[in-house]
Amino acid sequence: MLIRAKADIPASEIAPESAWFNRRAFVAGLAAAGLVGTARATPRYVAADGGQKELNGVSRGPFSTDEPANSYEDITTYNNFYEFGTGKEDPHRNAGNFKPQPWTMRVQGEAEMTGEFDVEGLLSGVGLEERVYRMRCVEAWSMVIPWVGVPLGEVLKRFRPTSRAKHVAFETVYRPEEMPGQKRRVLDWPYVEGLTIEEASHPLALLAVGVYGVTLPNQNGAPLRLIVPWKYGFKGIKSIVGIRFQERRPPTSWNISAPHEYGFYANVNPQVDHPRWSQASERRIGSGFSGLFARRVPTQMFNGYGEQVAHLYSGLDLRRNY
Repeated sequence: MLIRAKADIPASEIAPESAWFNRRAFVAGLAAAGLVGTARATPRYVAADGGQKELNGVSRGPFSTDEPANSYEDITTYNNFYEFGTGKEDPHRNAGNFKPQPWTMRVQGEAEMTGEFDVEGLLSGVGLEERVYRMRCVEAWSMVIPWVGVPLGEVLKRFRPTSRAKHVAFETVYRPEEMPGQKRRVLDWPYVEGLTIEEASHPLALLAVGVYGVTLPNQNGAPLRLIVPWKYGFKGIKSIVGIRFQERRPPTSWNISAPHEYGFYANVNPQVDHPRWSQASERRIGSGFSGLFARRVPTQMFNGYGEQVAHLYSGLDLRRNY
């Protein structure tokens, strides 16, 4: 079930730039900013104890696939978030103590506007969009997910990056007392990721704050995460607390951990196998089936978004630059 599109945020409710970056101006939270309100009726796909709130002012965004979306249960109980454990059900089981509010983010590096900002201030004035995207995991399973968020590029340009900003680096929060997976040395915490400035500015790139019309559950990256649908899912860093504009290519967690297996770009490419498995097809999670029992479908180049993003890699050898 997809949520019903709602009216755009009126121009009268959009804050001027001086208010965007006044971190004390938004202490009342997302509800006070007019972006989130308590649902009139609990959506039937949200558990009563889930603590999620309905997102207001959501319009249907561009680029959405017409493929059937996975269920809310699929999306919130089968996913990777190693900060809560390495099993697919671990995030759902172990994320209950995580506190996504209040939330601030550091913005640093090659930009005119830097500092620490409340997340609601960063997002105010940019209309929320529902985008139904394909999601392809590097482990060769996939879903179709109705995210709600704001275009990443619209947020980043507010910081006025300089000409030296060739890349954008992202960092996940480090709270081992709330994220038990961070107590194990599975990865070098905190989790870090990065994009070129062109990738980050592309209209497809999304900062997601919700799924199925409600705020993100903890296990899916609350309160905001990155969605880059033409790349493997591990590029979608969750629970972001840091953004840095920089000239040099930033390190990324999985490339640090296993550079021979995980490259910087991580574009979905069925012609380049993972060293331990084929990427030519994928297991589509859903209909009560997961893991090895899910139906297999052919993997599409750039996850089916090649028409929109192939130009970003013109002249690049995608077999060597994986």
